Amino acid sequence: MQLRVTFVAAARSSSLLAERFEDDRPLDQAGWDTALAASRELLPLAAAELRYCSPTPRSRATGDALGYSPLVQLALRDCDMGRWRGLTLGEAMAREPESVDAWLADPRATPHGGESLLTFVSRVGEWLDTRPVEDGGRVVAVAEPSVVRAALVYALKAPPSTYWNIDVRPLSATTVTGRAGRWNLRFESVSAQPTRA
Repeated sequence: MQLRVTFVAAARSSSLLAERFEDDRPLDQAGWDTALAASRELLPLAAAELRYCSPTPRSRATGDALGYSPLVQLALRDCDMGRWRGLTLGEAMAREPESVDAWLADPRATPHGGESLLTFVSRVGEWLDTRPVEDGGRVVAVAEPSVVRAALVYALKAPPSTYWNIDVRPLSATTVTGRAGRWNLRFESVSAQPTRA
């Protein structure tokens, strides 16, 4: 029996604002418009039997803009960054350079007083492994790009350092198939775009 779980990365609040740890800003008008523009391509995912989202305002709004009406899942929240919450990586580095270096080098490190990368990846993986399995069942989950990265590290049983090498773009869709403990990354074919004369 196999399950198909597609993660959709939340739309970006604004291209002019730096990404912040545990960013809970809502979607601005530009982000909402971008999500609506992507809805035609991503709307078929609304046919999934189960539709979820992380608790961030922009993940919930992205799911609504895409027509999913998702249920919030606390396990899909961003990594708890402790006292670095709301900071950019550059701001954290300016305040605590040695702590940031330790955090980037050791997946078990929690110099910010929050959650380690290893714990974060495990939490997201546990959520993935506990989805109800029906052969051919489909799940869609709208989440922050960091959550999608954590899910991929877990699904591929990759070393935690792989997390830093995965680039997840806003409104991208990534699918894993399988069941608890046995996940595969699935690349979908893209239908050919009609050419204009």
